[in-house]
Amino acid sequence: MIKKHLRHLLISAFSVLAITNSAKAQGYELKIKVNGLKDTLCYLANYYGDKQYIKDSAMVNSTGNITFKGIESLAGGIYLFVFPNKTYFEIMVDKTQSFSMECDQTDAINSMKVKGSQENADFYSYLQFIQKKSIEMESLKSEKARNAAENKSVDAITAKMKAVDTEVITFKNNYILEHPGSFLTAIFNASKEPEIPEAPLLPNGAKDSIFQFNYYKAHYFDNFDLADERILRTPIYHNKVANYFKNLVLQIPDSLIPECDMVVTKAKKNKETFKYMVWYLTNTYETSQIMGLDAVFVSMVTKYYTKDQATWVDDATLYKIQDRASILGPILIGKQAKNLILADTAGNYQSMYNINAKFTVLLFWDPDCGHCKKAVPKVKAFYEKAKSKGLEVFSINTAVEEQKWKDYVKENKLSWINVADLKTQNNFRHEFDILTTPQIFILDKNKKILAKKIDEETMEKILCKELDIPFIPHPKEKDDKEEHH
Repeated sequence: MIKKHLRHLLISAFSVLAITNSAKAQGYELKIKVNGLKDTLCYLANYYGDKQYIKDSAMVNSTGNITFKGIESLAGGIYLFVFPNKTYFEIMVDKTQSFSMECDQTDAINSMKVKGSQENADFYSYLQFIQKKSIEMESLKSEKARNAAENKSVDAITAKMKAVDTEVITFKNNYILEHPGSFLTAIFNASKEPEIPEAPLLPNGAKDSIFQFNYYKAHYFDNFDLADERILRTPIYHNKVANYFKNLVLQIPDSLIPECDMVVTKAKKNKETFKYMVWYLTNTYETSQIMGLDAVFVSMVTKYYTKDQATWVDDATLYKIQDRASILGPILIGKQAKNLILADTAGNYQSMYNINAKFTVLLFWDPDCGHCKKAVPKVKAFYEKAKSKGLEVFSINTAVEEQKWKDYVKENKLSWINVADLKTQNNFRHEFDILTTPQIFILDKNKKILAKKIDEETMEKILCKELDIPFIPHPKEKDDKEEHH
């Protein structure tokens, strides 16, 4: 519950500021006429990261005219004129904030006429060009597929497809050269893919097989100004950053953490891009389903969620985010688990650090937990065949009903180390982040955390590999709706 709540806090605190900006009091006035539309409510929205936010609304009159007007300037970016049926066309907003546009409802791109904004006129010239080239390309793709199916040569068609691609690239490059400071140029640059040279030869005469990947990754952001907040209000910013971290960076903390620091440093020149980058990376790795990547979350919070930097969150939210990181920090993969000293069923205190085994499984469970009643027997079955190989189980009952716990241990013949905190004097629930049961941790011989918060089958896969035991998958069970305790 706490994790879900924190994610809600992160998103809520961010969303409030996503619709605010550093607009100045110059104001804006966008006059739009849509032929074929009348007497209805339409919206002006803007991109922000991977979301869209409504900025303004107004009524279309009987002649198709609508005016969006405000006393504060709009932050630069691509805005959306949203029809009642949720379709839209795009509007570029930068320094010029007073202009008019006219189009037909049925084909906004090809019918668009712009007055007072050369950049929007250029933008729609580009969209019309791209639409035409897209139709050409689709036709060529279909022709190529037919020829391939009939075993005919596709070389000529492939050459035509390459020529279309070249036309598009040339169009963009020419515009960039002719309009070096424009917003559309910034968009074209941000969308550019690195041009990858031929791979060099290795001493053995073979081509370097990883050169092109490494070059692409190293030059991925060459033309992309991560501190340009105008790009943040386009679909490009989030998608490009997300692709980088998902597909180009090794999914381990040692690789991800320096990459996060690299892009945050690039984005830090602008407070809006800094805010988004810090929020996005923190939220991504706080909610990651890949075990161990919470280390990235802890790193982000430690470095950037400070009162002087994370100015978009209030003190209460900042404290909760910092508190979450302080809980996760000591139980990251590779950290030595804090010692647990708890009483067994005979009332004798058992120290986890006194266990002399190659691997120790920490099993947090509750006799009343439905999932525990399924998991505990599976852990027991594996324990019986692995204990001679160097496995011990330190089984911690999280409930406080003494007799119920002792009865379950006795009835199910749990011969491992069974302990509990019946008087709730130990803080292990907080220190090990035990919000639900069952929870399984694997510790190595030095009590360093090898794996955490895994199910019993994942536990078996890991330990079978470590202890050289054949892994036998469990028969698949029917899904049920029983909640964890």
